Amino acid sequence: MTTAHKLVIVRHGESEWNQYNKFCGWFDADLSEKGLEEAKCGAKAIKDAGMKFDICHTSVLKRAVKTLWTILEGTDQMWLPVYRTWRLNERHYGGLTGLNKAETAEKHGEEQVKIWRRSFDIPPPPMEHDHAFHKIISEVRVTKKTIGNTLRHEGLKSCSARKVPLLKKAHIHARMSDAAIMELNLPTGIPIVYELDANLKPVKPMAFLGDAETVKKAMEAVAAQGKAKK
Repeated sequence: MTTAHKLVIVRHGESEWNQYNKFCGWFDADLSEKGLEEAKCGAKAIKDAGMKFDICHTSVLKRAVKTLWTILEGTDQMWLPVYRTWRLNERHYGGLTGLNKAETAEKHGEEQVKIWRRSFDIPPPPMEHDHAFHKIISEVRVTKKTIGNTLRHEGLKSCSARKVPLLKKAHIHARMSDAAIMELNLPTGIPIVYELDANLKPVKPMAFLGDAETVKKAMEAVAAQGKAKK
């Protein structure tokens, strides 16, 4: 008999780089003040919905970890086990890391930026060794212990591939009892949802927690990040 589980996916609050519309990727940007308030609002929505969890998953990036902390504190579930893994990190934006998205669209065109952001199999330019953030990202202890200096950029295809081992492991599959919460950013969430649909056979369609107008405005704001300034 197939056992059904509930998985709640949360996007981290606005980061300090989000507020400046920068490609963030593996740079470990902290939450902005607005981002912390967004996380608190997310916690309230989850609490009001009466959601209780058994296990938590997050990347190793502080914007994701702090969002999860805030949600667990706000829902009085700080006792829950939390699994952190680099496999849930945002995609590596390579040479685009640190660049303003709107300015990049002005330079390379909105269509090219859209391809770099949303194409499944076309990655952004690689991060060269003389890139301003190469040393900062490659020297992070968790990076050195997992992949070393080998990862220089990712498209959604390769980003998806690094999550497959996680989905096949007990962390989400067998070890998940009734409900789990997973903290993700948008570029990571796309391949995660794809893999869940392909491998775990959802019994219900994905639904957003929150009113439709708020969700619509949030999606439109993300889509507009890669548009050139008028």
